[in-house]
Amino acid sequence: MNLNHPIATGNTASIYLHNEKVYKMFNRNLPADEASREAVKQRYAYACGLNVPQVYEVIDINGQQGIVMEHMIGKSLGELAFEDITNAEPYLHTSVQVQQEIHRVRADVIEPMHKKLQRQIESADLLTHIQKSQLLKKLGDLSGESRLCHGDFHLYNLISSDNKTVILDWVDASAGSPAADVCRSYLLYTQVSEQIASLYLKIYCDTSSISRDEIIEWAPVIAGARLAEHVQSENPERLLRIVSKHY
Repeated sequence: MNLNHPIATGNTASIYLHNEKVYKMFNRNLPADEASREAVKQRYAYACGLNVPQVYEVIDINGQQGIVMEHMIGKSLGELAFEDITNAEPYLHTSVQVQQEIHRVRADVIEPMHKKLQRQIESADLLTHIQKSQLLKKLGDLSGESRLCHGDFHLYNLISSDNKTVILDWVDASAGSPAADVCRSYLLYTQVSEQIASLYLKIYCDTSSISRDEIIEWAPVIAGARLAEHVQSENPERLLRIVSKHY
């Protein structure tokens, strides 16, 4: 099978459309189980009744791993929101409702968030040994819940399709604290717009029992862990400033 002309390209994979199915083909430098690990998480979310594309199979094409899944037709909430940023608030409200629906799911069967964050902090080359020790201590002091957390939740990973909001990209999902998941989303939004980030955080806090302080407490840990991802669109100096602000 030849897949040409991706319809989207991200930090870890390229997306193709073939025979009305989506093929998510992972970069060759990733661990050999990357596709299967994401498929397990997405299938779990699907089985929990969340609006998630159905996974059909995990494949290997000429040594390149991938996932074949249901094609969801529609625009992302990010596209819709940023067509006119003054109308972004309703889309943020929708996204928060979806994220809270995810957080209501108990997820004892997938990777614990604490384990994932610990691994990332330990492998972040830009952190000093002292910073790693301090961040790991902080992580150990924070709540170790087992709620389903998406791990990369933002408007562009939500598709408006057939009058429902579909959640994409489950590679970073884990079982952990909703406050940490919200903090991650907040830090992602601050890359783009402080206004959007602040509004998102306010909406989540106003509609949940989680306070702003509980969320921001996670900031140095989440920033330190993100340094291990080497995302091209992210400024590592920004993340280091967040860590250094606390340590």
